[in-house]
Amino acid sequence: MTKQEKMHELRVFAAEIRLETLKIIGARGFGHVGGSMSMADAMAVAYGAYMNVDVKNPRWEDRDLFVLSKGHAGPVMYATLGLKGFYPVSDAYQLNQNGTNFPSHTDRTKTIGVDLTTGSLGQGISEAVGAATGLKAQGKASKVFVAVGDGESDEGQVWEAAQFAAHYKLDNLICFVDNNKMQLDGAVDTIMSHGKGLAAKFDAFGWNVIELADGNDVEQIYDAVAAAYETKEKPTAIILNTVKGKGATFAEPSGAHSSQPSAEEWAEAIKASEEALAAVKAE
Repeated sequence: MTKQEKMHELRVFAAEIRLETLKIIGARGFGHVGGSMSMADAMAVAYGAYMNVDVKNPRWEDRDLFVLSKGHAGPVMYATLGLKGFYPVSDAYQLNQNGTNFPSHTDRTKTIGVDLTTGSLGQGISEAVGAATGLKAQGKASKVFVAVGDGESDEGQVWEAAQFAAHYKLDNLICFVDNNKMQLDGAVDTIMSHGKGLAAKFDAFGWNVIELADGNDVEQIYDAVAAAYETKEKPTAIILNTVKGKGATFAEPSGAHSSQPSAEEWAEAIKASEEALAAVKAE
């Protein structure tokens, strides 16, 4: 397969993830659309191009791990894992309902394919650092991917984890930073500015940093992960400058963190996503 063919495959996968993410949240009628949709492209690249996993053996000890530190974006994880084949993706339409295996925040004890339970912001990257440390100690070649939000990066625990990862040279750790500029209460720069920016902060902590102009471009993400794989003795932070709510017609203009649109708005968004998927397939 040529690189051009691979990029087309990943764009299709990302469009499928967006559509299924909308259907998953739409089945409940409300939920964390914004930060789920902004991560679809990174999820497509990780699971569609790089991660070594076995859908028939989800707890395979030599697998790569993905930790969704911004655990409220669970729907994009559920869509990705379902499309990957861990379970029928329609199972995730039971999102956050009584007795569900697809809770609002990712839980390894409930959902097949979820590697670590997350939800409390800052917790996931600490778990990812612990996992990367353990894999290193065992001499395993496995990689650990972790997704952190820009709003989540207000948490001091994120930077304790970052300091530890750099000190112990965890080059098996790759952090996607979803820099979508919005958090629960408004714009990140208004709520808690990151000063010179998240790239500068991770660099100051000793990480290899790759900042992408378009964090919703699968080719830029693909190339960045390839560079991370070649980096030795440093963890890599890939700063994804994304659009919150990317692909959701009712959320993208405002960057809504959590949404409760009308039935008509859901139908319009899903139709638009179906059309976007068809267009990508036709490229």
